[in-house]
Amino acid sequence: MGHLSALNKYFIRYRWRLLAGLVFVGVSNYFAAMPAAIVRGVIDDVAAAVGKGAAAQEAIIGMVMWTGVVLLGLALARGVFMYLMRQTIIVMSRHIEYDMKNEVYGHYQGLDTHFFKSHFTGDLMNRVAEDVSRVRMYTGPCIMYATNLVVLTVVCVGNMLAVNAVLTVCVMAPLPVLAGTIYFVNKIIFRKSEDIQGQLSGLTSAAQETYSGVRVIKSFGQEGNMIGFFNRASDWYRGSAINLALTEAVYFPAMNLFIGLSMLSTVLIGGYFAIRGDVSAGNIAEFVIYINLLMFPMSSIGWVASMVQRASASQKRINEFLERKAEIMSRQGAGGNRQYDGGSRQLQGNIEFEDVSFTYRHTGIKALKGFGLVIKAGEKVAVIGKTGSGKSTLAHLLLRMYDADEGEVRIEGVRIRDYNVQDLRRQIAYAPQDTYLFSDTIYNNIKFGKDDATEEEVMRAALLADLNKDVKRLQNGYETVVGERGVMLSGGQKQRIVLARALLKNSSILILDECLSAVDTQTEKTILSNLQEYLKDKTTIVITHRLFTRWQFDKIIVMEDGTIVEQGKHEELMALQGRYSKLFKHQTSMSQV
Repeated sequence: MGHLSALNKYFIRYRWRLLAGLVFVGVSNYFAAMPAAIVRGVIDDVAAAVGKGAAAQEAIIGMVMWTGVVLLGLALARGVFMYLMRQTIIVMSRHIEYDMKNEVYGHYQGLDTHFFKSHFTGDLMNRVAEDVSRVRMYTGPCIMYATNLVVLTVVCVGNMLAVNAVLTVCVMAPLPVLAGTIYFVNKIIFRKSEDIQGQLSGLTSAAQETYSGVRVIKSFGQEGNMIGFFNRASDWYRGSAINLALTEAVYFPAMNLFIGLSMLSTVLIGGYFAIRGDVSAGNIAEFVIYINLLMFPMSSIGWVASMVQRASASQKRINEFLERKAEIMSRQGAGGNRQYDGGSRQLQGNIEFEDVSFTYRHTGIKALKGFGLVIKAGEKVAVIGKTGSGKSTLAHLLLRMYDADEGEVRIEGVRIRDYNVQDLRRQIAYAPQDTYLFSDTIYNNIKFGKDDATEEEVMRAALLADLNKDVKRLQNGYETVVGERGVMLSGGQKQRIVLARALLKNSSILILDECLSAVDTQTEKTILSNLQEYLKDKTTIVITHRLFTRWQFDKIIVMEDGTIVEQGKHEELMALQGRYSKLFKHQTSMSQV
């Protein structure tokens, strides 16, 4: 329960809704309990009027008719306040759910890249969806039903004790046993439901993976094996669901059994006391109404207790997540260094890596070892090397997705740690090798690089990326929805959209990370030709396996195992007859084949 104290800030925020809801609960239960005393009086009056003549009986008939109108009015009043009760407490819980989801999602956005590499997407989604939903059940229905139980129990039991304490104890005896039984059954149901949810998630994931990889499955002729795998998982799920249904079948019979015992006790023991003259016939009817009123609240004890436990467990997971702080943050006066606002002036593109070393913690791979490099504003630099040599790590450090373990990265002579993170990233254009597209139109995917871009700017970026001719072939042009992760497009088309997205920013620093690996040679030539003038005054870092022979780079560095093994201009590296020379000759000979 201690974990749920984190919700107090929301209860304080919506305190007036909560207080109003609690008042409405009390008022609605007051109207719910009133008919019992009225019915008792009517029955006692009817019993007293029997045998007293026609006039007395006519008066009783009139009283009964009037009582019916009063009971109808009380029912309507109770219904109104029950509506208001739900409109305050349940609506409050929806507001809290909304606030919590926004808080969790906002916290996701503030966390660093390392966090997402070390956590599964399903777990992150579960905290936003399942865990928050369970907590909402506590902030709404649980509070409402618990308050309803307390108020109704106090009112009904108080009235019953005022009539006859012994009869009250006898009548109420089965109800605590009912609450305990329902609690026990609910624990079993929730545990089995958890297992079934896990199986359903696995089943859904398997189906989703099958749909996404259907071309691979068909190309290897594995349809039969996949169907068999899915059938086995479905059989397991079906068996668990049937087992859960058998357990749930105990719920209502158990409720009816104990309620029936209470009713039977009311009639038998109440009848005995009535014969002795300790209670009236109206009191027996009054007790029956009270027992019916207490039936649902008592049966909900187990449900409420189980939901509180589930909410506490979910809130613990949410708290652990929210307490995790981002490692990559804009520093405010740390170590005596002033905060440099990257948005206060335009970056020119002077970059320096000073003895930088970096290790990926989630894999333990040391990507850079004592790396040093100076890039002047406006220079074009090519970074070449085998897979895993540390090329892309340079881009990640420049964008401050990670911080160097040793050494410093500087831009304009200022340590990158002293920049405002958001302003820094806004001024660096990045076309990554991971061609991630949103399930939106081509136009919006390009415009994602700059929210306030005009249509003219978007079209210019698309032309630079040689995308226009492909888009014209599509029926809806730039309004074509690309599908999940761009499934409707080819690899080369996706790369060019990502490139256009980066070019749209028109930043002074541009990083191209294997952004043309999936395009054909002719398209590559066109794009490189288009970019010659565009990149004239921009600091450009090209990370590539394939050499761009049409560009004159100011500096070419060859990386291996996180260090620079060769560095210089094209002519200088060719004269060395080293790795670059061999790669260039190999690529040239292959292009002539």
